[in-house]
Parts: sequence; structure tokens; C-alpha cells
Amino acid sequence: MRFIGSAEPVGNFEIAEEAEMKQKITVKDILFLQLVIIIYTCSSIAAKFAAAESLLSFRFCLFYGIEIMILGIYAVLWQQIIKRFELSVAYANRAMVLVWSMLWAVIIFHNEMTAQNLSGVALVIAGTVIVNLDTREEA
Repeated sequence: MRFIGSAEPVGNFEIAEEAEMKQKITVKDILFLQLVIIIYTCSSIAAKFAAAESLLSFRFCLFYGIEIMILGIYAVLWQQIIKRFELSVAYANRAMVLVWSMLWAVIIFHNEMTAQNLSGVALVIAGTVIVNLDTREEA
């Protein structure tokens, strides 16, 4: 009999899951993770365009629909990410949303970048690299 919270594996499921988490994370995996994060930030772009339109106008509904579609795609892809990465590593990489969002703000919406923005982005990138390097060394 297995009690909730016990460390005893049930069948091969938990053993296979544990072995899968021990696989080495490759550069390809990290690039896929970043692609999924970029897709997620695209929902914010659609939301920004929707916000500029009159409520329930055709263009508002179009951009809102695009936002929902992007979030649906992201949800499916995120499930694939958490299969490949430890949850703590996957969420640490989500901090890169700030980097990609700031990039879109400058490129698409012509916002200005300040020294504080650049410093914050540098810290986020450094932290993400440290987490990813630590994970690659453990694998």
C-alpha cells in the first residue's frame, strides 16, 4: 500500500519520470524554451494592440482573439517545456519575458530604453545564464 507523499515509486512511471529529469539539458532545449517564452510575449503585443481599439470593435475582437490563440499555443508548448526541465529552472527562465518584452516595446512601440532598464535586463540575463549553467553541470 502506498501512502500519499511517500517516496516509494509506483510502477515504472515515477522511475521513468525521474530518469527523464536527469537527462542533460542541451542548447537546443534552452533555445526551445526561449522560443516558447517569445511566443508568450507575443500575447502582450496583441493585448497592447487590442487595448488601443474601441471595446468590442472588430479590430479589438481580432486582436483579443489573436491574444487568446497565442496563449493557447503557449499553454501546449509550456507543457512540453516542463517535461524537459525541472520546474524551478523553467520558471527561472521565464524571467526572460522582461527582456523580450522590452525588445518588442522598443522595436514595435518605439518606447525608449533607459540606463535602469538596461541594468535590469543585464541582471535578468545574468541570472538566467547562471541558472542554466548550474543545471547543465548537474546533468
